[in-house]
Amino acid sequence: MTKKLRKNINPWQTLSSREIYQNEWMRLREDQVITPGGKKGIYGVVETSPAIGIVPLDEHLNTYLVGQYRYPLKTYTWEIPEGGAEPGETPLAAAKRELQEETGLCATKWTKLGTLYTSNSITNEIGYVFLAENLKDGEAQPEHTEELIIKRVPFIRAYKQVLNFKIKDALAVIGKPAVPFLIEISKDAPQTARINAMRALAEIVDFNAIPALMAALDDDSVMMQHWAEEGLERLGLNMIYLKPE
Repeated sequence: MTKKLRKNINPWQTLSSREIYQNEWMRLREDQVITPGGKKGIYGVVETSPAIGIVPLDEHLNTYLVGQYRYPLKTYTWEIPEGGAEPGETPLAAAKRELQEETGLCATKWTKLGTLYTSNSITNEIGYVFLAENLKDGEAQPEHTEELIIKRVPFIRAYKQVLNFKIKDALAVIGKPAVPFLIEISKDAPQTARINAMRALAEIVDFNAIPALMAALDDDSVMMQHWAEEGLERLGLNMIYLKPE
């Protein structure tokens, strides 16, 4: 008979804990435990500072990707700007520092997109992802462990690379929830950004964008109307929705 699961009740018992290894980035400990099944065992846990990811977005709806060789995987990856928080540093402060260090960019508008558990079976690491807007160029200051290539690409291209698993980095994947903030940009942003957001919404083909697309049919901008019609047509709604005269 299957036991009834109880939410928020820890079924593990920790008998003892000892440090195995520590450096400036992480700590490895080994716990002696009683498992949920009632047996004695061990559990290795990697403790780290919070992971920080940033999605920079300029007024033309371009974003910035960082390319670097990842030693543990022995492979080259494309990611969003990211890094780890320093002791006592808030996630937002860490995001501002990492963006400037890796890309040279500074932003005056920050929005928290969400949090994630990066690998919750072996580490206590929590990831924080932010959207950075109103960007200003500066000089990058990468760490000695980083050899980076920075490229600016249309946001929609990066979004599609996430969907196609060409970008596999966990923080990048969680950091590209395109539709919600594209909708916000299409409502309240400078004209160029609004048009680019509407174009991106048309290309994504997501039914969650329908209200924004329909609202844009009555926009004063001909280009907003054009991309709204394009998006609705791609969703198969061109014969269903008739724009009033």
